[in-house]
Amino acid sequence: MKKIVLTFGSISGIITGGMLLLTGPSMFDMDNSNGALIGYTTMVIALSTIFIGIKMYRDKYLGGAIKFGRAFLLGIYISLLGSFIYAAGWELTLAVNDLDPMMFMQKYAEGEARKLAGAGMSEAEIAEKSTAMLEQWQWYANPILRFLWTMIFEMFFVGVVISLICAGILRKKEALPAQAS
Repeated sequence: MKKIVLTFGSISGIITGGMLLLTGPSMFDMDNSNGALIGYTTMVIALSTIFIGIKMYRDKYLGGAIKFGRAFLLGIYISLLGSFIYAAGWELTLAVNDLDPMMFMQKYAEGEARKLAGAGMSEAEIAEKSTAMLEQWQWYANPILRFLWTMIFEMFFVGVVISLICAGILRKKEALPAQAS
């Protein structure tokens, strides 16, 4: 199981962490209307390795049958490793490009303010919400808390959902049965 986790967790982390490194400073320039869509789409694509990893483990090591719990646990391990690499990629992106994480939060708050203005909210209400948002996110300047937040609340939760789906599908022997060699 360790080889499967290391292989597929690394692949998912390299895909997402690599995307962060490639897009780097441009994330600070774009309006955040498509940022989340692009980010989470990349995560879902990268975490599709969970399906491949569970299927390979089921077919190669377990004779074509796997219980839900074991499949889910394998998916969680792959997600954890991928999420760790993703969070490390974010920290590396910040460091390599000499980017201030609080500036990123400022840009995010500005994007949210534009959305609220588009929804017809008054300037006073927008200023109040923007200030409150930035005050809430002061902890983001702490690299340890930022790393844990990035790892757990961004990519790992997506991995949990994908792990549940994959474990549910692949626990059935009839779902993409192993090919006889």
